[in-house]
Amino acid sequence: MKKFVFTCGDVNGIGPEVVIKSLNRITKKNNYKFIFICPENVFRHYSSVCKPEFDYKIIKASENSENSSGVSILDIGKCKINFGLPTKDSGKIAFEAIKLAFELTKSNIAQAMVTAPISKSAFNMAGIKFPGHTELLASWCKVKEYSMFFYSAKMISALITIHTPLKKVSNLITIDKLKSKINLIYNTLKTDFGIENPRLAILGLNPHAGENGLLGKEEKEVIEPFIKKYKLKMNLFGPFPSDAYFGNEIFKQFDITIGMYHDQVLIPFKLLNFSAGVNYTAGLPIVRTSPDHGTAFDKVNLNIANPSSTIEAFRLAELIVTKRDMK
Repeated sequence: MKKFVFTCGDVNGIGPEVVIKSLNRITKKNNYKFIFICPENVFRHYSSVCKPEFDYKIIKASENSENSSGVSILDIGKCKINFGLPTKDSGKIAFEAIKLAFELTKSNIAQAMVTAPISKSAFNMAGIKFPGHTELLASWCKVKEYSMFFYSAKMISALITIHTPLKKVSNLITIDKLKSKINLIYNTLKTDFGIENPRLAILGLNPHAGENGLLGKEEKEVIEPFIKKYKLKMNLFGPFPSDAYFGNEIFKQFDITIGMYHDQVLIPFKLLNFSAGVNYTAGLPIVRTSPDHGTAFDKVNLNIANPSSTIEAFRLAELIVTKRDMK
């Protein structure tokens, strides 16, 4: 029987609440086993905010056991809750939850991990020198090539650079970088999403895609030569000016939209999909998805957090696990 493991994320954010709400929905419709990694005191508190509608058993993480008929709550130690505030303790617990989920997934005890949102500030306070889940998991998996995907029924997108300061992006846009990233993206669409002949749209870096070199050289010197060389091999199109591309809904003509930097893709994606988008880390030997929103510290402990994105993250994880099993 397949198992899916969920992490609590930052316990001072909405992570524990949206996971409980998601499990309330998911466990009624799926004959899987579920593991929720969360401090017992945190789980009990948020259970009073949004009542679990599933059978569960709280187990010490060290016991290495499970609930045979419901959800196993793996207790990873007490954590003080400070509603709406990133803290050293919340960063440490979020990290420990990810680490345990990774170990369970890497050893195939669980088939996929769904991670609740973390706080980069809390990570920094806890001395964890990674900007997010993506880089952390790539390091643990010892993979050099990985990509951040954003998935919804309306649009799939991916990034060439991830959590990179804007002033550093240009120097990272090279033909070798594009080749390795886009080759990974192309193969991921075929293997994990089951798209046999994907069409890939590539955005330009500069306004108006450089305006023939007048507004930037990256398109003429790097992006266009790359597309010309690999167009037939990987079914590439572009580079497109971002504003016209999204304004005219050209993204509907392609299987994926590939952006050069974070906000170039994330702003339109979240406008279209804020309650239904999913973040997926491509290129890993494990399957990891997450909701595409953050910790939402302003909504904590009010029982108003929307679980839709976390539910969609589970559904995408389920889809990818199924596609990989078919290979």
